[in-house]
Amino acid sequence: MENVEKKLREEAKRLFTEKKVDVIIGYEQGTLPLVATPCFITAPEEAEKLVFNSFCVQNLAKYVTDILYQHRDSQKHMKTEEKTKKVVGIVARGCTSRSLVIQMQERQYERDEVVILGVPCNGYVDNRKMAALLDGKEITGGGVLQEDKILVKTPGGDREILLSEVIADNCLTCRFNNPVIHDVMLGEAAPPMDAGTEYARVEEFSKLSETERWNYFVKEMDKCIRCYACRNACPSCYCHSCFVDQSQPQWIGTGVDRSDSEVFQIMRLYHMAGRCVDCGSCIAVCPMNVDLRTYLKKLDNDGWTLFGHRAGVSIEEPALLSAFKENDSQDFIFEPE
Repeated sequence: MENVEKKLREEAKRLFTEKKVDVIIGYEQGTLPLVATPCFITAPEEAEKLVFNSFCVQNLAKYVTDILYQHRDSQKHMKTEEKTKKVVGIVARGCTSRSLVIQMQERQYERDEVVILGVPCNGYVDNRKMAALLDGKEITGGGVLQEDKILVKTPGGDREILLSEVIADNCLTCRFNNPVIHDVMLGEAAPPMDAGTEYARVEEFSKLSETERWNYFVKEMDKCIRCYACRNACPSCYCHSCFVDQSQPQWIGTGVDRSDSEVFQIMRLYHMAGRCVDCGSCIAVCPMNVDLRTYLKKLDNDGWTLFGHRAGVSIEEPALLSAFKENDSQDFIFEPE
């Protein structure tokens, strides 16, 4: 990834020098080992802080709508001739690029308002897997990537962790680990992942009885503390006013009633139909480790098997819920699972 980082920094400098972008959203080294955090650079000299490696977790597409919305709001009361266009550059791996496609399909901004710096991706590190391998021991230093290993320091001594042992599950079965759309591609395309097992969990879950599936849902959602971290991290959650924050009408209560958490999660999950790119951001930020992916992958699987649609793969293809084909299968309407 060193070569990718070098090209990324060079390209970022060029874009600022040629005044092609106003801001670039990327990653920088965090203050803790094994952590990269989102960063926003606005000048060529800041490009040196940009990194891209297996510690970059967040789907940066989340910030594109935020930045462009803020810019538009700031110009609401300006004369038409005084208004300016803001162009956002973004470092985008496969899942990030798919989220950008979805946002453009849904007319949140135009193609010329974003410059996409495509990067190949071999997956990112799941901190929960890392913690399990280290038996919960604190990482006090290191975090150095050395080919296929991660070198870390713990109170119990130095450890070598195989990168393959800690890659996030959603990355292991990623079908689009290279950008589906980009203005410039930085580095060679990454080799394909094992997408053949993508829906294994969905198939296993679907074999359970209706009662067993519901009981599992209740058990998982009982963990939910409604911190809304999943919503806040999701690049497809960009509404100015979320339904959970509305009081007229009030969709869910503000207390700790179990049904309120279940309604929140059910409604959010269905909002993701045809829109989830399996980036794993919601899972990564959930403090209670709620199993959201099983349900999101079920919706993803339904979109593919029923309608031949994969979220965010092509900007020319209409969004799942914005299109109708005469040969669409409709058996599920009359005989739902």
